[in-house]
Amino acid sequence: MTSEPLLGKAALVTGGARRIGREIALQLAAAGAEVTITYRTSRHDAEETIKAIKDLGRLAIAVECDVLSEESVRDAVTAAVNFHGHLDVLVNNAGVFQSVPLEQLTLEQWDTVFATNARGPFLLARQAISYLRKAEGHIINIGSLGGLHAWAGHAHYCSSKAALHMLTQAMAKAFAPEVAVNCVAPGWIDLGEEEARSEAQHFAAKTPMKRNGTAQDIAEAVVFFAAASRFITGQILSVDGGLGL
Repeated sequence: MTSEPLLGKAALVTGGARRIGREIALQLAAAGAEVTITYRTSRHDAEETIKAIKDLGRLAIAVECDVLSEESVRDAVTAAVNFHGHLDVLVNNAGVFQSVPLEQLTLEQWDTVFATNARGPFLLARQAISYLRKAEGHIINIGSLGGLHAWAGHAHYCSSKAALHMLTQAMAKAFAPEVAVNCVAPGWIDLGEEEARSEAQHFAAKTPMKRNGTAQDIAEAVVFFAAASRFITGQILSVDGGLGL
């Protein structure tokens, strides 16, 4: 693989302003891609991420998008295609994580998590598929170890990510042979948040690699799929240091 395997490609990363999404956008740019990121409320962070991408010598724009809205999704994909002239890679990163005891879950919480984590990627893929087919491109969904292993305090989150994993495989069949669809399923990712420090230490101790994951670990897996042969499709790749074993 060359140092810039995505040179000349255009990528759309949802939720790309902060945290894992930002690192994904930066790693795609480092691999040669032009990048559109979407954000919902983090305008300042989005502007900072775009500046960082441009500092790498890549073209980039940020587009406000609510993945719960069909119209907003349509506008975001249109903006990306108009800016780049084509679309080769869609990364469905935007998501929501909640911890709620199952017996206390409200219908609103359940619906919001599912709408963001499962329906959102469906809407993005449906809107982008004609462009991705033309480019013979890639879709990479960001799932979760929680979609593979049940967590008692995160029933709606785990269920939504399991749905996204199945959607990945359904898309892989439906969009073949032109488009490859894969999923990266992170384990515990240390984002340096002080309030999660005790949990981070707990999970690092349980992980065979004796550390937590980083945003870079996830981003490198996304770049792998984005640059890989389209014969690799329908895969759910756990990036968890062995935590799920």
